[in-house]
Parts: sequence; structure tokens; C-alpha cells
Amino acid sequence: MKFTHLNEDGAAYMVDVTAKNPTVRQASAVCRVDCSPEVMQALRDGTVPKGDVLAVARVAGISAAKRVPELLPLAHTIGVHGCAVDLSLEDDHVAIRATVRTADRTGVEMEALTSVTVAALAIVDMVKGVDRSARIREAKIVAKSGGRSGDWVRPEDPRD
Repeated sequence: MKFTHLNEDGAAYMVDVTAKNPTVRQASAVCRVDCSPEVMQALRDGTVPKGDVLAVARVAGISAAKRVPELLPLAHTIGVHGCAVDLSLEDDHVAIRATVRTADRTGVEMEALTSVTVAALAIVDMVKGVDRSARIREAKIVAKSGGRSGDWVRPEDPRD
């Protein structure tokens, strides 16, 4: 197996994508934040003391998708042309899904993952005064399209 961010000597380097043609690419990632029943009820009622948790998390996720090259040293600066962050209140957790789109030379998987994890961090930050046990779980890419490797969808996992 060859890792693309390692040269022949095993040193890390940034892959040169200059010769690649821009194409439409998309990636989706999911994550969840497990919360206590009290916090889940407060989220449903809109009574979390720090304010509108889901709105803050959505904006945090969108903002994070645009800042990936500042966080990951080998990531390329690309145009994030679309980012949708969807949050839903489930029985015992907040489900987060981000879909990021670009028309550029490299994919947006890291942007989608960064989006959901920062959105999750925003939720934990806003509920930690009420629920110190809140936890982030299962951040993963679930689909991608475009580019040289084409389309991919995560197979069903019996652990999910």
C-alpha cells in the first residue's frame, strides 16, 4: 500500500495537484453527540442556557469546512463552493451530517469530516455546563463522488 503523502524516502510532503483538472466533487460525513435525557429535552424545548445550540453548531460546521488547510498541514487550499450541515435530535443524541461540494482539483472528505467534528464540539461546548458527560462519537465519511476514484458509499456496518 502506498500512502500519497509520503515520498520515496518516507518523508511527509504535500501532493502536487497542479496538473489535475478541476472537477465537481462532493463528500458527506456524519457524527453524533450523545447527551443526557435532560439535555435532549432542553434541546427540544430550546431552553439550553447558552442559546440556540443547533444554529451555533450549524454555523461552526460551515465555518470549519472552509478552514481545513489551517488545521491539517498537508491539506490543499480549495474552494468550498457548498456546505450543508444538518442536525437532528434523536432519542439520546444529536445526529450531524455535513455535505461539502467543490469544483476543484482535490476532494473534500477532510472538509466534511472537519465540519461534523467542529459542529459536534460546538454542541459539547454549549451543553457542557448542564451535561459534562456529553460525548462525540462515530465521525466518519459516508459518501464521496467525483475525482479520479469516482463514487463511493460506505457499506452498511452491523455495528451502526
